[in-house]
Amino acid sequence: MTENVVVVGGGYGGIAVAKALDDIADVTLVEPRAMFVHNVAALRATVDPAWQDKIFFPYGGLLTGGRVIQSRAVHVTGDGVRLSSGEVLPADYVVLATGSSGPFPAKIDDPVRAVARLEQLRDNLVRASHVLLLGAGAVGLEMAGEIAAAWPGKAVTVVDPGREPLGGRFPDEFRSLVRRQLEAFPVRMRLGTSLRTQPEPAPGSLRPFTVTTDDGDIIAADLWLPCFGGRVNTDYLDATLAAARQPDGRLAVTPHLNIPGHDRVFAIGDVTAVPELKMARNAGMHAGVVAANIRSLIGGGVAVAEHHPAPDAIVLPLGPDGGATYEPSVGVLGAAETAEFKRTFYVERYAEMLSV
Repeated sequence: MTENVVVVGGGYGGIAVAKALDDIADVTLVEPRAMFVHNVAALRATVDPAWQDKIFFPYGGLLTGGRVIQSRAVHVTGDGVRLSSGEVLPADYVVLATGSSGPFPAKIDDPVRAVARLEQLRDNLVRASHVLLLGAGAVGLEMAGEIAAAWPGKAVTVVDPGREPLGGRFPDEFRSLVRRQLEAFPVRMRLGTSLRTQPEPAPGSLRPFTVTTDDGDIIAADLWLPCFGGRVNTDYLDATLAAARQPDGRLAVTPHLNIPGHDRVFAIGDVTAVPELKMARNAGMHAGVVAANIRSLIGGGVAVAEHHPAPDAIVLPLGPDGGATYEPSVGVLGAAETAEFKRTFYVERYAEMLSV
């Protein structure tokens, strides 16, 4: 009899592992969103309406033998998944791929409302005179580059308590290249300080406000966006699986990416406690490992594929013609190479996977 695989979560890792097992198992993908969201390109879609419809893909073409259920998992055990509808899905294998959530627009949790929200935010950005971004991680810097490139001359300020962009991660050469490009727009970088209080208006709304930094500087702006604060949700696990939950909600996994003590329950992507950057590329690598292990187990073998923490690497676009890339094997690459890497934001890869 064909064995049941239930994949909980239809993000980058979830769709990859479901697709990879569709030919050998009875695969059910559980995902509350109506469409797959290509969040990697969400910030470009924020400033460029031509990208707005390119980041949403229906799930209908993902599986040929399996099925996608639009629902939320509310209770997951080692042998089944209960949905918010009350339906229980029996599972010989469970893959936890629920990803992470974060502030809009970098993370889009509701694709049905997203187009209207993107249009409203874009209209507000057009009319804003000074945009304040909180967070100098990858999201904050990419957002700064997109805004500055789309509307040259618009004032953009990035505030972060860290003294280096990207938390000091990546080589000095890479961080210096990023800073030089942003300052040339110009984007003002206020590092090593925080705000005494959060801006009063709602994020993304258009309304003048002032805030004061810890060192006493006053910043006057009329639109702000939070660019930090991602979180994972693993509250759906039963007590035995929840033992793997770490203080930040992420799940401890073995090198085979299964939950310790549960050989048929795997976790991939942002939800794992693997000490590496939480990126779509790494989620895809997790999916390959888990798919290989489940295929082996279904065939009567053992799990042998392993994932070891990936070294830091990043492709950081700063508008359509700028950015910087770091990959350990090649070093630091500049604006031209980065712009070419992110020219399509790999849309074609996900269109093919979802048969769009």
